[in-house]
Amino acid sequence: MDRKIFSYSFLSCLAILTLLFNDFVSSFPSGYNNGYNNGHGSYGISTSNLDYRFYDRSCPRLQTIVKSGVWKAFKDDSRIAASLLRLHFHDCFVNGCDGSILLDDSEDFKGEKNAGPNRNSVRGYEVIEDIKTDIETSCPLTVSCADIVALAAREAVVLTGGPFWPVPLGRRDSLTASEQAANTNLPSPFEPLANITAKFVNLGLDLKDVVVLSGAHTIGFAQCFVFKHRLFNFKGSGQPDPNLAASSALLSKLKDTCPNVDSSDSKLAALDAVSSVKFDNAYYVNLMNNVGLLDSDQTLMTDSTSAALVKSYSENPYLFSRDFAVSMVKMGKIGVMTGSDGVIRAKCGFPG
Repeated sequence: MDRKIFSYSFLSCLAILTLLFNDFVSSFPSGYNNGYNNGHGSYGISTSNLDYRFYDRSCPRLQTIVKSGVWKAFKDDSRIAASLLRLHFHDCFVNGCDGSILLDDSEDFKGEKNAGPNRNSVRGYEVIEDIKTDIETSCPLTVSCADIVALAAREAVVLTGGPFWPVPLGRRDSLTASEQAANTNLPSPFEPLANITAKFVNLGLDLKDVVVLSGAHTIGFAQCFVFKHRLFNFKGSGQPDPNLAASSALLSKLKDTCPNVDSSDSKLAALDAVSSVKFDNAYYVNLMNNVGLLDSDQTLMTDSTSAALVKSYSENPYLFSRDFAVSMVKMGKIGVMTGSDGVIRAKCGFPG
């Protein structure tokens, strides 16, 4: 192919991507800045100094290293894709996308790893740390752990058949974490839709983002204790949730996996029984058939606006993929620190 034609085609594609993700920031700050200001960016959607080419000069192999690290982990454990995606979500919802979820407890603070929504649940810390180690070999003290989490989440989605999206980069890492904030800010699978939506809105997201990002449950698993009440004693009735009971085969399978004894609480069931390791729109088809696994999934059908979105995504997988990519970029800008704020950690589990 003629070099000029190739260059023109490449630039045209890049222009289209830029228009599609028109909320990207166009500045090109340095990818190497190790200032130790612990100031935090405004909590909410930030538009300051993020750029999807942020590390092009300072760490050109970054995305290849992250992709390789995620693939290596996925080969050994297919569940890790959903875990890495969830790790990004849980990081961003607690004081912003700042890598705080990765910090171990210290004398100065109790971290987020042992908060109720994360303890014995959130996974992938070691994968991020391994990727960070590889990056430090090539680009010491250049790439933030927060950016690695954001890139790993994207690679996890792509690896399972989901959409690709350019990830704006340039986040800085926090020096602290908050167990209390994790317990307060993270949506619970037991909460009503209004409460969940309020937590999203508080961060600059909206109801559409609730529906779109809930679609991440097309991959991964849930522990039995999260939904077992729907199998045996829904709302104190002593009976299964009528929605699940309407699908006798699914109800029977879930009861076999999660018998009504305490010892089954930590056992796992697929969030999307149709395709638990394939990123597709089957999650929304399940909701249309009233067989969403979690309360927080099926409750999307109780509101006319969210139900209409569910219907659209169940019928149009391309629409879901497009909107999911946009919402992930939007979520990835919550409360970010840039410039001289925060730090670049040498190890993701330690603030210094």
